[in-house]
Order: sequence, then structure tokens, then C-alpha cells
Amino acid sequence: MSHLFISTSCHSARTPVKIFIKMFSRLAKPSTVTFIVSRSFCKTSQAWQSPKVAVLGAGGGIGQPLSLLLKNSAKIASLSLYDIAHTPGVAADLSHIDTRAHVTGHLGPASLEACLTDANVVLIPAGVPRKPGMTRDDLFNTNAGIVRDLVSAIGDFCPKAMICIITNPVNSTVPIAAEVLKKKGVYDPRRLFGVTTLDIVRSNAFVAEAKELDVSKLNVPVMGGHSGVTIIPVISQANPSVSFPPEERKKISERIQNAGTEVVEAKAGAGSATLSMAYAASRFTFSLLEAMAGGEGQVECAYVQSEETDAAFFSTPLLLGKNGVEKNLGRGKLIDYEMQLLDAAMPELKKNIQAGVDFVNKS
Repeated sequence: MSHLFISTSCHSARTPVKIFIKMFSRLAKPSTVTFIVSRSFCKTSQAWQSPKVAVLGAGGGIGQPLSLLLKNSAKIASLSLYDIAHTPGVAADLSHIDTRAHVTGHLGPASLEACLTDANVVLIPAGVPRKPGMTRDDLFNTNAGIVRDLVSAIGDFCPKAMICIITNPVNSTVPIAAEVLKKKGVYDPRRLFGVTTLDIVRSNAFVAEAKELDVSKLNVPVMGGHSGVTIIPVISQANPSVSFPPEERKKISERIQNAGTEVVEAKAGAGSATLSMAYAASRFTFSLLEAMAGGEGQVECAYVQSEETDAAFFSTPLLLGKNGVEKNLGRGKLIDYEMQLLDAAMPELKKNIQAGVDFVNKS
């Protein structure tokens, strides 16, 4: 039976599958909204008609705008929102929007089963935000416990779901998630992602501004981890190609590494990066959903289990597919300055990863 729903044109990659490290899928600008009668919501997704996306931490500063962006997508049939406060109101508010996704709100740990059952993708922005003077490490103890408990529920109620970790410190919370899933016997490294898309979004914005380029046509890969010195902007592999004198390259690279602190200080105690993070997470989610639906050429950077370095987890461009990571596209050739950034990142990154593993093993 055909269904009547509101649909926009499908999000797609800007480049064909001749992909290498320089090429990323970006959100296409949606077309004018029209009513259509269709058996599916995207040409590539005829076998994928009812994806359910769960947001754990949907009442927070990232969770609310992220949920709004997801509700606006015709890719999602069911949007399941969980938090320990506010979710009934957030769900009621979003449910009044005339787009496809059916919204449900779930409040408190007892509701996790209902929230997660049959979920295809789970996003976790839950946790406390950074405040002025705080590092991501300062968030560790509180946010580590939150991620551990939520991922445990995922392992119980939707172990085959794609899991997208947004909660900081991502360098540690992703290894925490992996260890929890291993203990439950349901760990699939292809399906666990640390969402580092915000670093790429910022790089595109900053480089485009500096070079007066059309940001919608620029892709700057960012590798490594998702905090401070572990963030490795790979400007040498930007597409289209750009170049900077050494001092300018250093300055813009350091701005990308410290962009989160820039927002925290600008908000002066009112929070951290929430709107840009919500946008970045939605972009990653749409690319992932498109790949799960059979769409080709979906490439995004993400922090995953990796053999690209001697760190157990590392972010590089990934070709996404129906089962998550289809292929790790690797680091490519780094210039000397980027190799210096890599060398500086590795001790901190490995320390962060070990902190996550130790947290679970001592719990």
C-alpha cells in the first residue's frame, strides 16, 4: 500500500564513488517540500522503508536541536527520544511538525527498552557540557558512567544498531562503549562510531573563510581524535586543493584544534558547542542512513576501531555501507607538518583510549 508523506529530495554525496581521502559526502540543500505518493522515501531505499533512530540525551543542548534536524528528514520513519528530563515536552513539541517521522518521548531508565527496541541507529549526546576552564578530561567521570550505562542498554535491546557516540570525551567514551559491548558479546566494530564530524565542519568553514571559497564545495579531512592536540586537520588533502604559508597553516590548524574552547569561552558559562554539534551529528546520521539504504559513495570521517596507527581507535575517512564501515580509506600521504601533528597526537590519544578501557574494567 502506498503512503502519503512529506518528502524532500534525498541527501547524497557530491562526488561519485571514485573516492579517496579527499572526498566527503556533504548534505545537499533540500529542494522545495512537496506532497508525493510513494512506496519508499528515497530511490536508493526501497528495502529500507521504516528506519528508527533513537536519540539518548534528547532533552539537552545538543539533543534538542539534533532531534529537530532529524525530524525534518524524510529518511526517518520513527524518532525515539530519551532523557532523564524534558523528553515528553520535547517529543510533544516535535510531533506537531508536519514531517514524516513519528516521535515518541521516553523518560528515565525504565523507559530505555521501549525507546531502543527495533532502533536501527542510536545517537548518544547525553552528558554534561563543558564550562569555561574545563577540559574534555574534566568531563570524564560523569560522562563515562552515562555512556557505559546507555550502551549497556543498547547491548540488551538493539545490539545490531549503529551506535554514534557524541558524548565527550569521545576519545575515551568510544572505547568505553566498545568494552561494554565486548562484555555482552555483541561488539561489532563496523557499527560503533565516534562522531567527529564537527571538526570537519569547522575546518571547512575556517578554510573557506580564509580563502574566500564556496564552503559548500570544500572538503577538508580531519583525522586522529576529537580533542585538542589529537585533532589533526589534513589541509594538504583538501578538495579542492588549497595552500597556506607555514605560519598561516599552523594558525588555522590550531584554531581548528581549539575551536571547542572558542565556543565555550564565547558563551561565557552558558554552555558549549551545541548547535554546530547538532548540525554535524545530523550530517553524519544522514550519510549513514543513506549508506544503510544502499546509497553508494557515502564517505565521512569518524573515530572507529582502526589499524591505521598503533592507537586502537583513530579517525580517518570511511566509506559507509549497509553494515556500517565498509572500508577504511586510510590516512593517505601526510605532509611533514601533518606528520608532526600526528606524532604530537599519539601519546594523548593512547592515554585517552586506555582511560576508557580502564574505566570499564574497574567498574
